[in-house]
Amino acid sequence: MAVKKGDKVKVDYTGKFDDGTVFDTSEGKQPLEFEVGSGMIIKGFDDAVMGMEKGQEKDIRLESKEAYGDVNPALVQKIPRDKLPPEQKPEPGMMVGMMTPDGKQIPARITEVNDKEITIDINHPLAGKTLNFKIKLVEII
Repeated sequence: MAVKKGDKVKVDYTGKFDDGTVFDTSEGKQPLEFEVGSGMIIKGFDDAVMGMEKGQEKDIRLESKEAYGDVNPALVQKIPRDKLPPEQKPEPGMMVGMMTPDGKQIPARITEVNDKEITIDINHPLAGKTLNFKIKLVEII
């Protein structure tokens, strides 16, 4: 039986960058469970599972537009350093929570720090990246 839209599935996967670095895997964990076509996961991964059969394995390569999108320069912003609490010591790579106008908190990564301002990036950390996945369909629920 092949996977179709609306099926709930369980998959084992390993995600790697082009240089072979693993950025995520289900190895040693429970398989990823999701409803196919529901938008719960990135589009390219979702599309790749469609039509697979239990036990089937597949290698896929997703360009950024099929994964987390391209980097949006509008989501990189500079904030005056005096807007941070004085006890906070920002450093590049550090994650901070930013409040949206409607009161939601979203994660942001600090990319630069100087005496006057910090630069934050609220793009997804995998935005702009090509992703390679090895997928195995474990179960159609």
